[in-house]
Amino acid sequence: MKIYNNPNLNRKHRNGVIAIGNFDGIHLGHQKVIDEAKKKAKKNKLPFGLMTFEPVPVMFFNKKIKNHRISSLEQKKDQLKKLKLDFLIIINFNKNFSFLSAEEFIKKIIHKKTGCRFLYVSKNFRFGFKRKGNIETLKKYEKQYNFKNVIVLPFKTKRKIISSTFIRKKIRRGQIEEVNKLLNRNWSIKGKVIKGQKRGRKIGFPTCNLRLNSYVIPRLGVYAVKVKTNNFSNNGIANIGYRPTFNGQSLLLETNIFGINKNLYNKVITVSFKKFIRAEKKFKSFKYLKKQIKIDIKRAKK
Repeated sequence: MKIYNNPNLNRKHRNGVIAIGNFDGIHLGHQKVIDEAKKKAKKNKLPFGLMTFEPVPVMFFNKKIKNHRISSLEQKKDQLKKLKLDFLIIINFNKNFSFLSAEEFIKKIIHKKTGCRFLYVSKNFRFGFKRKGNIETLKKYEKQYNFKNVIVLPFKTKRKIISSTFIRKKIRRGQIEEVNKLLNRNWSIKGKVIKGQKRGRKIGFPTCNLRLNSYVIPRLGVYAVKVKTNNFSNNGIANIGYRPTFNGQSLLLETNIFGINKNLYNKVITVSFKKFIRAEKKFKSFKYLKKQIKIDIKRAKK
């Protein structure tokens, strides 16, 4: 998969099929769009790729939104590689780009830069300055700029439309097993291990600590997880929260990896969430916390 950090496609990838969107999480709805677009490309013997935006537009426009992402950009790239795209365009969503009108976006980006023949978008797609462009705008300029707009109907489960917004709500509620079904894989957080205060080690449960950065914040509490590094993959148990028993102030993801007691500081790990076990709570003493952790581990191993 060729990755472009601007829309200037080389000759090999011009005049193809492109799906546009944020694609946060690459959930089943996104996978449906990608699958349909890939079929169109194969049938017409055309290159196929995605166009996405960095940073996520909602985070660009509202600086107060800090925890929003289902997946990091790196995770998005990894998932898209597995889906065997020909190319990925990552648009730098900055002030200048945000001022492009809907027609300018079609003319300057879609037509001139990519030569797109078939453009795949969702029914509620909005684009251009102040989000004034929509599917009707695309239809209006189809003939003028020589492309065909294809609208993919939303993917539904139990009469609910699957969207990134819907999945974020599930994550915030701790409904991880449902989230994993909607993603068709376990939801995960990837990051670099930072130094903690080693309190877990002192009570017999050493942890790897990660900051959540821009990830959506799940329900605070304990989860059964699987941890992957470049060298191993093991099950474990994780707590997301403020560590009230220790009067903690900062939000952390702390993970105890079963059977592993290595120094992983500054190593990049991926923590995949399997199921929610219990909500975070404050214990009277370290003794009661240690007792509860043993119970949590038994539940996580079931």
